[in-house]
Amino acid sequence: MQVSITAVGPDNRGLADPIVHHVAGAGANIHEMQMYDHDSEKLFAMHLRCEWPASAGPLSELRQAMLRIGETKNLSIRTWSREERKGPPRLALCTTFRPEPALAVLRAIRDGRLQATPAVMLGNRDACRGLAEQFGVDWHLIGNVRGEPDDARMVELFDQYDVDYILLARYMRLISPSTCWKFTGRIINLHHGLLPPFPGFRPYDDAYQHRMLTYGATVHFIVPELDAGNQIIHQSTFTVFPGTSLEQIKRQGETDHEPSCLVEGVRRVVDREVELHFHRVVRGPGRGGRS
Repeated sequence: MQVSITAVGPDNRGLADPIVHHVAGAGANIHEMQMYDHDSEKLFAMHLRCEWPASAGPLSELRQAMLRIGETKNLSIRTWSREERKGPPRLALCTTFRPEPALAVLRAIRDGRLQATPAVMLGNRDACRGLAEQFGVDWHLIGNVRGEPDDARMVELFDQYDVDYILLARYMRLISPSTCWKFTGRIINLHHGLLPPFPGFRPYDDAYQHRMLTYGATVHFIVPELDAGNQIIHQSTFTVFPGTSLEQIKRQGETDHEPSCLVEGVRRVVDREVELHFHRVVRGPGRGGRS
């Protein structure tokens, strides 16, 4: 069973040792281990990916052992395996203003095109509350009157609803580095432009200023670096005629193109066609399980 362990907390000495020793001592084969020391924030972050042997006991025992280490070392530790859940993966949909991407995902799940469960929807604005109510999905507002999100509350909700993947469906706020490390390889973002040439918050405008006739969207795994280029899950494009206004381009992209791009990107992840290893997208084992 492939298992991912993340640990985040105040920087100190000897934080990784008990985690590595426990996993290695149980006979697990460690495939990936990365550690980060953010001096400016005095934050320690670690990601360990391993093959957990059945002979070492159930994953629940490993999870409890990691929680005990977390209590001792003042670390927030999460132990997760896509293979542990027998049913479809559970999704959290994060939104701001635009409902179309989240709506496309919910419709694809309803129609059987996405094998997933919408566990919870949340937003830093209240614009998509009605959409959640329409599909019977629990809704939580995590932003204040200025739309500033409560990151700690976000993490609480992800844990409370036991989500496998987090979809940023046109969620127009940065995810904190701490949250990125806690859910490494599990946060999927819809970027409304082609990466890497058009990152940032105004990719339509930037492409238009460069007189582009081809526009697009990108679905990628989130890492702390903004719109990094090696985590692309899926990209798609559309072409416009010369003289098409920026308003028309945005309308076509936002209402039709971006939602379909997100659905295909999420499908690739939930069907296990792709995974994130060493901050790079690699071919996954597919829906049938590991080969």
